[in-house]
Amino acid sequence: MAAFVARAEADPAVVGLVLSGSRAHDGMATGRSDYDVHVITRDHPHAAVRELDGFRSGHLDLVVMPLADFRIRGLPGDPQGWQRYAYVHARVLLDRLDGTIARILDRKRTLDRDEARNAVDSYLDAYVNQTFRSLKSHRDGRATAGHLDAAESVPLVLEVLFALHQRVRPYNKYLRWELTRYPLGDPRWDAERLLPTLGRILTDGDPDTQRSLFTAAEAAARRAGHGPVLDSWGSDLRLLRSRN
Repeated sequence: MAAFVARAEADPAVVGLVLSGSRAHDGMATGRSDYDVHVITRDHPHAAVRELDGFRSGHLDLVVMPLADFRIRGLPGDPQGWQRYAYVHARVLLDRLDGTIARILDRKRTLDRDEARNAVDSYLDAYVNQTFRSLKSHRDGRATAGHLDAAESVPLVLEVLFALHQRVRPYNKYLRWELTRYPLGDPRWDAERLLPTLGRILTDGDPDTQRSLFTAAEAAARRAGHGPVLDSWGSDLRLLRSRN
């Protein structure tokens, strides 16, 4: 790691270095953790360091991109949008652009209001749909299908809960870490309550646990002004609220 940083600092094509992954999450690194480094280069096309994009060893994992790509990486519309969380707690190791790398990074750390609203509306509708499918299958005696649909609802409700707070949903590896160090504010979403609830849903798709979680998520979404998405489901919401 030290050798690569020294090499990058000596390369005028490199304008920024960003540390991500376990090494950027206090307490998460182990003796087997490598260093995940995002290397940002000038936009001209002949930076030799770009040949190292995708390099992996037991110690170093490199992502190399030009500045233009870094500006949009992880943001809405980017095919690599799934990488957004990689930047939430990332650390700047090198910024040759008078704070530009840091400012771009800060833009990625949280969702702006429009991003958050759009994310909640989209994932909330998908979450209702998946939970509704699960509960219908359980009602009709199709336990395996109900279990599978319940499992698929879990990432959707997590997207909703974090977006309600203008937060980026963490990778599963960091979910407990995130909830413990940066709680969502409502005791129902504390790690010691939410994670066992999700565990029960993932284990067997328990309908009562699903309804309990849905009721809490629905209340939070309505308080934040997302009632129209829920109301579009009309009478189908009854199945998500009670057994009748």
